[in-house]
Amino acid sequence: MRRDTPRCWTVLVAAVALSVAEDFPWTKNNPGSFYYGTFPAENLSLSSSAHFHSQFLSPVNIQHQEQSARNVPVTPLFVPSGFLWGVGSSAYQTEGAWDKDGKGPSIWDAFTHRKGKVLRNETGDSACDGYYKVKDDIQLLKELKVNHYLLSISWPRIMPTGIKAEQLNEKGIQFYNDTINSLLENNITPIVSLYHWDLPQVLQEKYGGWQNISMINYFNDYANLCFEKFGDRVKHWITFSNPWAVAEKGYETGEHAPGLKLGGCGAYRAAHHIIKTHAKVWHSYNSTWRREQRGMVGISLTSGWGEPVDPHSQTDRDAAERYIQFHLGWFANPIYRGDYPEVMKNYVGRKSAQQGLGTSRLPTFSVQEKTYIKGTSDFLGIGHFTTRYVLQKSFPFLQVSSYHTDPDLAELVDPDWPAPGPKWLYSVPWGFRRLLNFIKTQYGNPLIYVTENGVSETMQCPQLCDEWRIQYLKGYINEILKALNDGVNVKGYTAWSLLDKFEWNKGFSERFGLYHIDFKNKNKPRYPKASVDYYKKIISANGFPNPREVENWHRKAMDTCSATHQHLAADSLITHMEMVTEIVLPTVFTLCILISIVLLILYLRNHS
Repeated sequence: MRRDTPRCWTVLVAAVALSVAEDFPWTKNNPGSFYYGTFPAENLSLSSSAHFHSQFLSPVNIQHQEQSARNVPVTPLFVPSGFLWGVGSSAYQTEGAWDKDGKGPSIWDAFTHRKGKVLRNETGDSACDGYYKVKDDIQLLKELKVNHYLLSISWPRIMPTGIKAEQLNEKGIQFYNDTINSLLENNITPIVSLYHWDLPQVLQEKYGGWQNISMINYFNDYANLCFEKFGDRVKHWITFSNPWAVAEKGYETGEHAPGLKLGGCGAYRAAHHIIKTHAKVWHSYNSTWRREQRGMVGISLTSGWGEPVDPHSQTDRDAAERYIQFHLGWFANPIYRGDYPEVMKNYVGRKSAQQGLGTSRLPTFSVQEKTYIKGTSDFLGIGHFTTRYVLQKSFPFLQVSSYHTDPDLAELVDPDWPAPGPKWLYSVPWGFRRLLNFIKTQYGNPLIYVTENGVSETMQCPQLCDEWRIQYLKGYINEILKALNDGVNVKGYTAWSLLDKFEWNKGFSERFGLYHIDFKNKNKPRYPKASVDYYKKIISANGFPNPREVENWHRKAMDTCSATHQHLAADSLITHMEMVTEIVLPTVFTLCILISIVLLILYLRNHS
């Protein structure tokens, strides 16, 4: 969509002032016509061998700042010579089996078992039954023809209390070994996240979770166990997936597990410990495992794009920059520049002083910590879903302190933006290209993998002909292609997500999957949506070759989904009949017996 002078705005969040960061060319990369072209091609196909990195991928040196501060010299890493296509999911959202085979409870198990925390009091206890359907789901990945699959490991599944010295769960370790082996046997590269929000509940109860600095060593022990058990085959590691949500929703608003509302301080403290934990894990891998395993360790950060309402207004531009720095920069700046963004330090520090606090609510890194953290990412994972217009909005300093009021800004949306699902997720493809260019400018053009990008629907009835998802994927992937031509070093794309799954505090009401799951059916069958066929065509063509071919993809995808929808309708009818058979017939049979007994008693009384 081409951006015009705003006519009417919807205010979303009241969340103002002068930025000191580098200037960004806000008016560059205005959205234009669709760009037809293809992504860089792979020289050779990926191998299922555990050594495919040394056999099939071209070496490049990943530049780390402060090389002399590292414990050992950095071994050259191997990066794919072509563009990689994949799809992702996370453990808690899909696996289920929450208390099976020795798994310990996570904070999400505890959180969802408390009434009123999740929509309709739904839980991920069984989720997609992914724990029992690994082979089925890998067949879906083969059907999609993806290069990679992004999955997460459940910390309490392999380490029930979260403490290595206390207990290891061999069945959990074997589950992930089997999963990784099955992926590689099918020529699918595993990209593994160590943490997608399921902290062991014991660590939350004993230490307060990410509010406690002790998490650094416990997580490092867990990470090293994963490197030891799986690192001979896993070459792409993500320490944390979307730590912004862990900190803000878990310890500021309480919308997510562990559900704490520590306004003004909790999110900053949690993020501080997460950043230091990430750095320690990177150093552990670098000093102990890298020479032998030759893998990469990065972090996955999720951020929207903030566009100034008036790109010619310095005030609006400053506000938009603060939006990005308080989301992406909060974590990326320490890793790539050695400290929190100056604008964050200035704003949170000033507001803390106005409250009469002796120190800033935003913690500080020591000189040694800054050096230790800077440069600790072999690649940057980026999750991106939507965009906001941003402008300045001042908040009274007497108001209760909050992460959301600290940056003095307000978020707006254009009511013309498509919003097929939840109200927070508007489809604004052009924001993605701008975000990727911002990363290039701010952080020295790091190696980027898109780790999460997708759209959900909230319809209660099955929607297999997901036209809106096709348009979303087409638009956002095309903006990545444009960013590549801008010189952005992006090497792969991960559609979010493979399956409809448990969506945190929204339960099963939001559906991000390329595959629909009938959760009412005890077997939880998977059905391809139209977007499966369309995404498969993008992968096969490695982009968008020409208008006629791309339009043909769309037509075929919609034709295919109509047939699948009939199949789903038939299966749903069978499921309904099975429920009738399982519930109604036994009830009728029981009633017949009771009526017979009553009639027999009456008969005997009349003849006695």
